[in-house]
Amino acid sequence: MYMSFAAKFKKKFYFVAAGYFRFFANLSFKRWHPRVIAITGSVGKTTMLHMMEYQLGSKAHYSHDANSAFGIAFDLVNTHGVTGSKLRWLWLILMVPLKSLFYTRKGEFYVVEIDGERPHETEFLAKWLKPEVTLWISLGRSHAVQYENQVESGEFEDIDRAITHEFAMLPEHTSKKIYIDGDIYLMTKALEKIKKHHHIKAEVIECHKSDLKGYVITPKSTDYLIGKTTFHFASPQPRDLAIQLIMLEKLCKYLKIKLNPDFSDMPLPPGRSSYFQGKNGLMLIDSSYNAHLISVESILEMAAQMKEKHLWLVLGDMIEQGKIEGEEHAKLADAVIKTNPEQVILVGRRMKKYTKPILDKNKINVVALDDVKEALNFIVKNTTGKEVLVFKGSQYLEWLVEKLLNNPDDAAKLPRREPVYVKRREKRGLD
Repeated sequence: MYMSFAAKFKKKFYFVAAGYFRFFANLSFKRWHPRVIAITGSVGKTTMLHMMEYQLGSKAHYSHDANSAFGIAFDLVNTHGVTGSKLRWLWLILMVPLKSLFYTRKGEFYVVEIDGERPHETEFLAKWLKPEVTLWISLGRSHAVQYENQVESGEFEDIDRAITHEFAMLPEHTSKKIYIDGDIYLMTKALEKIKKHHHIKAEVIECHKSDLKGYVITPKSTDYLIGKTTFHFASPQPRDLAIQLIMLEKLCKYLKIKLNPDFSDMPLPPGRSSYFQGKNGLMLIDSSYNAHLISVESILEMAAQMKEKHLWLVLGDMIEQGKIEGEEHAKLADAVIKTNPEQVILVGRRMKKYTKPILDKNKINVVALDDVKEALNFIVKNTTGKEVLVFKGSQYLEWLVEKLLNNPDDAAKLPRREPVYVKRREKRGLD
């Protein structure tokens, strides 16, 4: 009962509290007065942020680990949110106003990731930051459970349109350039509506995956041929990344910055298609940071393109899907079938309930396990060392990857290394 009350309290007063911190952080923001480049969408934002940093370097400040109304306010005054004791809120209430009086970020640009986790949060940030450029890189049912009330109340026809409307708030308040995926119908329609009713002055630039002329992938590298430019990564990356590379190339031209297409040395954000050498010769591809349908489908398509004989998929539940979780997990099964894996390991109750029956019916080698400990035991007992294991989803898959690493020091490159996540794993007996 207490948790239910706490959740309702947080929801009701979220923007009141966020407004408090925005008021003071805005003092620092106005002194700095950067050119704002906003990155939004359902998936791929953090990878895009890292690619921007690889190109712009010290010319910009980047909102690493800050993509919400609270996180961005804290980032602007060089502090962080609550990661431990809740008493830190008292410290933040006092410290943010103080730091806003003297702290100012440096750099010509502010490259900021905006998540749109809940209704009206993107609008809250868009009206404040007023970006010069918006990169709307993807659209899917991320945080779908947060938008159910808007559909049930009749405000929107369905979840997809509710989420589209939320992300569209950024283009509506953008002054110069708006880059979108021109192949996504709801995205293009949203921009047409904005241009018709709000008379935006920003130029809308549609990017299309048809500009991708070549895609070569192995477990350890990826090459994209776009026009006459070859982009290289020293890691496996999904074909869908092409749309971000196309946007990046166009953006660099607008900013008059020389593009470096060789991303071999770019530090990857944790849990986004990182390659690791596993024990006994196993090859591990860790994309365990998060998961909903379009992100999992993208990784599965990537896995299929590698054409590895001994391809194993380790998939955890897709969470925050609310009432559509059954539908989404059923669609996921269809994507798995197309991948044609040698073995599938499902972890979590949703995968077991909705995905496994479809895979069984289609004669896919699949096991559904309750937790990652069982998954680890299965992998240790049944692999030969020739397998490529691709990890995607929730249920603490990062712990499973860690236990399979050949070099324990590589654990520092995995997601969820913060103390709060360490404690959560420890409570589950994962140490």
